[in-house]
Amino acid sequence: MVFETFEVGTVPFNSDGWGPPDASDTSSTSVAAANLLPNVPLASFSRSEKLGRVADWTRSLSNPSARPPTGSKSDPSAIFDFSAFAVDEGFGLANPDEDAAFRLVDGKPPPRPKFGPKWRFNQYHNRNQLPQRRDEEVEAKKREAEKDRARRDRHYNMNRNNIHQQRREAAAFKSSVDIQPEWNMLEQIPFSSFSKLSFTVQEPEDLLLCGGLECYDRTFDRITPKAERRLERFKNMSFKVTTSDDLVIRRLAKEDKATVFATDAILAALMCAPRSVYSWDLVIQRVGNKLFFDKRDGSPLDLLSVHETSQEPLPEGKDDINSAHSLGVEAAFINQNFAQQVLVKNGKREAFDEPIPNANEGEENASVAYRYRRWKLDDSMYLVARCELQSTVELNNQKSFLTLNALNEFDPKYSGVDWRQKLETQRGAVLANELKNNGNKLAKWTAQALLANADMMKIGFVSRVHPRDHFNHVILSVLGYKPKDFAGQINLNTNNMWGIVKSIVDLCMKLSEGKYVLVKDPSKPQVRIYEVPADAFENDYVEEPLPEDEQVQPPEENNTEGGRAETNEAAEDKKPEGQA
Repeated sequence: MVFETFEVGTVPFNSDGWGPPDASDTSSTSVAAANLLPNVPLASFSRSEKLGRVADWTRSLSNPSARPPTGSKSDPSAIFDFSAFAVDEGFGLANPDEDAAFRLVDGKPPPRPKFGPKWRFNQYHNRNQLPQRRDEEVEAKKREAEKDRARRDRHYNMNRNNIHQQRREAAAFKSSVDIQPEWNMLEQIPFSSFSKLSFTVQEPEDLLLCGGLECYDRTFDRITPKAERRLERFKNMSFKVTTSDDLVIRRLAKEDKATVFATDAILAALMCAPRSVYSWDLVIQRVGNKLFFDKRDGSPLDLLSVHETSQEPLPEGKDDINSAHSLGVEAAFINQNFAQQVLVKNGKREAFDEPIPNANEGEENASVAYRYRRWKLDDSMYLVARCELQSTVELNNQKSFLTLNALNEFDPKYSGVDWRQKLETQRGAVLANELKNNGNKLAKWTAQALLANADMMKIGFVSRVHPRDHFNHVILSVLGYKPKDFAGQINLNTNNMWGIVKSIVDLCMKLSEGKYVLVKDPSKPQVRIYEVPADAFENDYVEEPLPEDEQVQPPEENNTEGGRAETNEAAEDKKPEGQA
């Protein structure tokens, strides 16, 4: 066997240190140059120089014209750039001039997906990204933020310029009572001052219980939307009179039992005034040292507001079945029939101390009881209120008093929640939606139940048979709540309620004897107190309303002598001939 000789090249010896000898050593340099391969670049370096990448595979070459020339001193990676020495098919060294545009590695960054969890994962974990890609991501985020901001601004402007919103605001600018030229505005109280009021009252004293109550039929608690029950019609047997016309209150006033007299509906309107949106009014009479809070005939308090606190607009036309006035009449009609239908019809009624005051003899009265209660406001001031109860029931072998009210659904398109689909499975969502649309009405019902010391408040859910039929209704469900617990759910503070009443009473007690009107401003969250003639709101009183733009003006603007003279002349011209 013949072996090929293997010659080992001469390795120069560097006596000064490691590595190839310096170029100054001519003897060793000639030997080293003979062992080097041709056309292989060798970059010498010192220990003070920083070593970069051996080969830059991530450098962007999208704009080679902007890059410094290869090999120049301004190009820091030129000494490690081997791209010009590409290997050809013959395993030889290619000509740099022919393959100057050839690149082994594409320096362009990979495409980035816009969405998906994988991209978020990479964004979170990939910390060693290039500055160029990070800048692109920052710019992309800025563009998305600008788009979102523009989208929000567009939606805000659309809602602001919505024709329905304008219609609702226009419909709300109507006062519940026409302000007369001779009325003098005394006080203007914003609702913002009511939120800070607080007053703690002691437990009230029961003075008298009048009327009679029938038992509640518990079978109505099992009604569901699938087992609905038709709402029946009953004869109008409810007979309510205002405070000053109540014979029992007149008798208590003569006996000097209290200083302030009112009903639970009037007190509830004052206690929940900050939640109100529609305009309402009360008549205040100061007689001697007594103060009577009344409601006038045809007052909005006789009806029930519907969709008062909702943002969805209602039709303006009074003849429309879905207008605010038509829905108020329908709600009052539903509540009256509901309160009579859910009672046990066996002819048994529990009678109390006295019959209902002001009722005609021989006429059948509704199942109602008036509880006259007295609260102590201070050492020399007491308040007597007539509180109403509608039914009684045996709970845990104890007699409990109930209040009966009904919410009505007129069109799911307005409410946003279809009771027939959601009431059985999502009662909480339905109740939350009603608190949003009818928050003031539910708060007043709760306040009345607290004033009457009711053990339970029953709330019925009544809907139309068809959205366009406002005469026929069905009962879908009946729910029961304890007044104190329900007040906590709707954020109704008892101390704040009494603080509002106490502040109004203290303000009215400073007024002189006469008649006054407290009006909720139709367009602003505030109430105003006007001094009115003694014969105001009586049958022979002639009302000539002011223009709407003058009704909302403070009296200071019209306190000039010329303005008063014009007002008096206009009032004289508008009097009937018999009153000249």
